Amino acid sequence: MDKEQILSELNFKAVRSSGAGGQNVNKVSSKVVLNFDVENSKGLSEEEKALVFSKLSTRLTKENILILNCDEDRSQFKNKAIVTKRFLDLITQSLQIEKIRKATKVPKSVIRKRLKDKKSISETKKNRKRPDF
Repeated sequence: MDKEQILSELNFKAVRSSGAGGQNVNKVSSKVVLNFDVENSKGLSEEEKALVFSKLSTRLTKENILILNCDEDRSQFKNKAIVTKRFLDLITQSLQIEKIRKATKVPKSVIRKRLKDKKSISETKKNRKRPDF
């Protein structure tokens, strides 16, 4: 993953934030929308693109573009920094390969203990019954 190349491929767009906020929301375009075209990226190898497609498939558009928004702060500059950091975290997280789970056997001592406990509970419940004469 070539971080500088990927950062140069990002497209930012400033948009007016939604919701309450009065004059600041109505006049200032502080919300930042980040677009990243995964398919045409030169910063990712083909294997990395495949990983991103599989992990982020629900977050990609039909054209394989990743879109992130940020309108947490009143400052456009801070929102841009926040959305860029969020993007980099998301990409690095999606490029991590998960370890393959190895199936293990249940130890014989655990099975013995479970059966012993089961038997003791059964005995306790048997002892609660009325004796039949």
